[in-house]
Amino acid sequence: MAEIANLKSIFDLGEFVGDLTIEDDASSDDVSLEGLQQELEECKNDDVVANILSKGTKLREYTKGVENNLRQVELDSIQDYIKESDNLVSLHDQIRECDGILSQMETLLSGFQAEIGSISSDIKILQEKSMDMGLKLKNRKVAESKLAKFVEDIIVPPRMVDIIVDGEVNDEFLRTLEILSKKVKFIEVDPMAKTSKALKDVQPELEKLRQKAVSKVFEFIVQKLYALRKPKTNIQILQQSVLLKYKYVISFLKEHGKEVYQEVRAAYIDTMNKVLSAHFRAYIQALEKLQLDIATSTDLIGVEARSMSLFSSRRETLKNRSAVYALGDRINILKEIDQPALIPHIAEASSAKYPYEVLFRSLHKLLMDTATSEYLFCDDFFGEESIFFDIFAGPFAVIDEHLNAILPNCYDAIGLMLMILITHQHQVNISLWPRFKMVFDLHLSSLRNANVKMLWEDDIHPHYVMRRYAEFTASLIQLNVEHGDGQLELNLERLRMAVDDLLVKLAKMFPKPKQQIGFLINNYDVAIAVLKEAGSDGGKIQMHFEESLKSNTALFVEELLLEHFSDLIKFVKTRASEDPSSPSDRAVTIAEVEPLVKDFANRWKAAIELMHKDVITSFSNFLCGMDILRAALTQLLLYYTRLSDCIKRIPGGSVLNKDLVSISSIMYEIRKYSRTF
Repeated sequence: MAEIANLKSIFDLGEFVGDLTIEDDASSDDVSLEGLQQELEECKNDDVVANILSKGTKLREYTKGVENNLRQVELDSIQDYIKESDNLVSLHDQIRECDGILSQMETLLSGFQAEIGSISSDIKILQEKSMDMGLKLKNRKVAESKLAKFVEDIIVPPRMVDIIVDGEVNDEFLRTLEILSKKVKFIEVDPMAKTSKALKDVQPELEKLRQKAVSKVFEFIVQKLYALRKPKTNIQILQQSVLLKYKYVISFLKEHGKEVYQEVRAAYIDTMNKVLSAHFRAYIQALEKLQLDIATSTDLIGVEARSMSLFSSRRETLKNRSAVYALGDRINILKEIDQPALIPHIAEASSAKYPYEVLFRSLHKLLMDTATSEYLFCDDFFGEESIFFDIFAGPFAVIDEHLNAILPNCYDAIGLMLMILITHQHQVNISLWPRFKMVFDLHLSSLRNANVKMLWEDDIHPHYVMRRYAEFTASLIQLNVEHGDGQLELNLERLRMAVDDLLVKLAKMFPKPKQQIGFLINNYDVAIAVLKEAGSDGGKIQMHFEESLKSNTALFVEELLLEHFSDLIKFVKTRASEDPSSPSDRAVTIAEVEPLVKDFANRWKAAIELMHKDVITSFSNFLCGMDILRAALTQLLLYYTRLSDCIKRIPGGSVLNKDLVSISSIMYEIRKYSRTF
């Protein structure tokens, strides 16, 4: 602290200034000391100033010394500059050269800048052109799409002309007929087609084709209708197997040949009216030969009994005169309402005779079956119900004529009452069967037109649609056991085919074959179970599902084994049957089978356990799953037995005996799982 105080006393500028001696100078009068104190205060921290003041050096002397020093430094600098003059000149020249080069670069870069600006402008123009071209391309694609569709709809391909003009009426002709119909409709309703120049060229050709097609299908249908008039023709088979295949022809005539359609319609009505009338007249005549007279006008309670023919001039001796009054076995006719109609020539061959109610029931049964079949055909083929009544005007007249001849001479009260009951039940059936058929067809259409993507669920267990189908089918089969309605059996077969198709489509939605097969197995199994639970004999439908279950089970077993033992199975199928001892490059060797043997030995039990878990989780029916597992294990045993036999035939194959799993061990494992069943 003392030293700091001494320094403060040394640097006390006021005291130094007070002690300074200023020499007289001629110019001293011109010097002003104003502001000196302030400058000294500002410089008190400068080391040089502090040193001067501390030594008491006179300012003028010090200033002269500084000037001398500066002059000497200047002279030294000049000498240094003179020594480096050559270098400086060289540096100057280099700078000038660099300046020139830089000037050139500036000019070049300026040019580049101008060119880049021009390129940028070009790019912008190209971009605008590209956008414009893209828009034009998009518009052209839209126009091309519409134009292509327009051309496709309006053009008349030569192949279509050849088929319509020269081709036979077959499936290809029908497809071509549909295309022609679409084209004719297109030029009639499409506003673009109506205003196009192409219409003038195409319309006359389409009109010629339409006329040719109408004429051709008219001749074809009329020929088929004439076939109905041939004696002993099975009308229903001809309708179902021939005419219905060409029902589109009728739709085409309705739309594009209305006059010709009316001719076809009239021809069919006339043909069927005459054919059915003739059939019923012949059938009635045949039935009259089988008639057993029961009562006459004198067979009354208070009148003496006598034997007279009621329905014809022929007389029959009754073994049991009480049949006139007692019902007896005649009531059984009410239990046979839906039995097939009598076949007259078979009954006549056996010399059998029947009360009139039996003949009456057969006549009504035949009428009902024929009417039902014809009604359904007319609705499907012509799409009209009214045509049915026109056709049956003739058959109804024949039956009315017969009844008008029989009933006035009928005195069998019990027979008449039975006929009333028969008529009542038949009337109900005639009313209900078309409705049932319509509802049944709705179920059928729901399967055929089902949206597979909407119905599909990522679950291989039984689908609810299959359970619905199985319960519905089982119910109808059970109801039909006592009646044996052939028409219902045909419809059930159609329903079965539809659900089969739907199941296959749903199965294909699964990504893996094993899942697809497992799904089918679960659904076939539930159908069989429901049919059996109904207590009915499933017949052909149940047999079909059982066969499908069997075939798919074999496929699933193979997929399940391939998942765990693919190398072994591949070897057994391709190489195990070869003779290892034969001198051949393809002879089976130990090196080839050793990996298979060791791999099987290491993991066969674990693989079987995995298969067991897979089956348990995959199948809803435990017994079905266990049957599949049992089949898989049995098949695995067969594959491994073939592998073992192959190894025995390999020279030196005994070295692998230590790694071979014994057949008894595998059998034990199979029995162990069998005990859990």
